[in-house]
Amino acid sequence: MATATYDDVNLIVKLYDMRREPRMRTARAWFISKFKVTNMEEFLKICPPGSEENASYRMVTTYWEMVASFVTAGVLNQDLFFQSGLELLVVWEKARDFVPEQRKAFKNPKVLRNLETVAQAAIQYMGPEAYAAFSARIRGQ
Repeated sequence: MATATYDDVNLIVKLYDMRREPRMRTARAWFISKFKVTNMEEFLKICPPGSEENASYRMVTTYWEMVASFVTAGVLNQDLFFQSGLELLVVWEKARDFVPEQRKAFKNPKVLRNLETVAQAAIQYMGPEAYAAFSARIRGQ
């Protein structure tokens, strides 16, 4: 386990500040409360291209994909990241059923791959019992 640095702390604080931007807050609130998609047909109905919902989906998922890429690349300490919050895992829980179909539709197996990788590590970090309760709570929303 690598030791967290002041750079890790500063990056986490900067990422937190980015989440507070007004449009991002709106997108996050919509995603967490309204995004319930399991397949491409539902996605296109709820998030048609050019819509605010589509923009919100892309804003939230690409933000967390970017953050996850910092963790997978070793730029951001994984343990410190997990200790500072698990919103990334909330996003994965809400998107995970739909992502395989999205990858196929886009002919891109790397769509949200960093998000998936870090979410799987977060699940291990939590442990099976805590994860089961977390998943049930998020997916039951």
